[in-house]
Amino acid sequence: MRDSYKIVLTAERCLMSNYNNALFLGFTACGPKNLINPFLYFRLVCPPVPTYNGGIAKVAPYGLRKIEAALLDYGFDENDVVVVVPDKIRKFVGPNTKIIGISSNDPLGKGPASTTFTGPLGLVRGESYIAWKFRELVTDPYLRKWGAKIVVGGPGAWQLEDPEPRRELGIDVVVSGEGENVVPPLFEKIIRGEDVPEVVYGDVVEVDKMSLIRNPTVCSLVEVARGCGRGCKFCLPTLRRLRSRPLEHILKEVEVNLRDGPRWINLHAEDILRYKAHGIKVNRQAVVELWESIMKMDGVIGVGPSHFALSSVASEPTLLEELSTIVGVGTKDKPWIAGQTGIESGSPRIMSIHMRGKVLPFKPDEWPDVVEQAFGICKDSNWVPCATLIMGLPGETEDDVIKTVELLDRIKDYKSLIVPLFFVPLGVLKNERGFGVQDMNEYHWELMLACWDHDIRWLVELAREYFHRMRWIARAFIMRFVNFVVKKANKRVRKIIYERMEEASKSKTYLKIEEGVLNGWKSINR
Repeated sequence: MRDSYKIVLTAERCLMSNYNNALFLGFTACGPKNLINPFLYFRLVCPPVPTYNGGIAKVAPYGLRKIEAALLDYGFDENDVVVVVPDKIRKFVGPNTKIIGISSNDPLGKGPASTTFTGPLGLVRGESYIAWKFRELVTDPYLRKWGAKIVVGGPGAWQLEDPEPRRELGIDVVVSGEGENVVPPLFEKIIRGEDVPEVVYGDVVEVDKMSLIRNPTVCSLVEVARGCGRGCKFCLPTLRRLRSRPLEHILKEVEVNLRDGPRWINLHAEDILRYKAHGIKVNRQAVVELWESIMKMDGVIGVGPSHFALSSVASEPTLLEELSTIVGVGTKDKPWIAGQTGIESGSPRIMSIHMRGKVLPFKPDEWPDVVEQAFGICKDSNWVPCATLIMGLPGETEDDVIKTVELLDRIKDYKSLIVPLFFVPLGVLKNERGFGVQDMNEYHWELMLACWDHDIRWLVELAREYFHRMRWIARAFIMRFVNFVVKKANKRVRKIIYERMEEASKSKTYLKIEEGVLNGWKSINR
């Protein structure tokens, strides 16, 4: 192993894990760091990725692999660029190091999931695992010993555009947005000693400019499309137009992930069903060809999506079943396919205001029916939706929230998970006020209870099926935690929610009394 590398790339500890090959366990990193003892959490739930040569990562987050490939394609020498795990980074930083590049999904814990469950606005006060580990990494004084520039990027880089936290953490440069085009010339300037901006904004990268990864990724993730284009006001990816990658590029990246043996391939897109879509219309032939081509490759155990859209499911009602047949879903080893999706609201009015594109090719008034239909299709096709809801969108009323509660009642018999999230000002709505636990009214707590009851109903069954291939000690620990939540914590959580509902109801009553007294006083003094 060399003394030091010119460019050292890494990610905070929560990103540098395969989560026992259970991709969606990664969301636990947004939880409070006292949820599970960190010693146990980082060994059994979030174990480190395998390494070689003292700390070089065998697998790394997909975005970091893209930057690594972009640097090499640009002309940087392979001997000058290394991707390492954060726990061993000191072994690779030295007098020759000019740049330390760090990737993070949620560096300050300000993403929707972290904001909901942790932090000053969250349900549990405290720091998330992911924010804690980012802060721990970026503030390590050893990284600055030889004057290397700290450059941070990744999906959560927008949180560091404000100079105050950036300077407090000692970060020299932030790259916000897609990085393949801007990072190589930026790093070149830094190495030359030239002045560079503190915040660099990435541009839209065309598919022919997207470098092919050179080394395997965490959870064998492979990007098939980038952007979305549906135009939801609260979201960043949807503001970028959809770009589908050539099939041959995707297959080459699958091959990279198969080097060390058989793998389940996870396909990343904002909506896997819109691969090579004609506008909003699903391109069924292209999606089927994609899945068939990957499943035919030697070493591929299965294929699954990161995200899919319920409107796409409903518009092509037999497509999921065909994809399940291709993968061979419905057995003990492959009980179902899971993916993240967004319900966001059960209110057609809210959908019309903030997410008209999300419901296409349907109309906002049809959204509750579309959601129920899509959940039914998922059930029949052995797909499990992990769906999000958003509380506190600008203009939201009690009636909008009640409509969402009513929608949850309609889909309660479909195996799924529902995750309520607080509104975080992003995209077109970045200047709006965010939403936190202190803003919750009685009806918000009613929605929270409906989500909790739905998840408790399905949690044990889903966990038992999802974790069956996990190493036994991790599976035993996680199942013990799941059973604790269902059998013991459930009663306590429901009691707390009812208490919060009662408190919110009293506050609402007091507010009405105060308003009545104030209005009465005004009328007397006219």
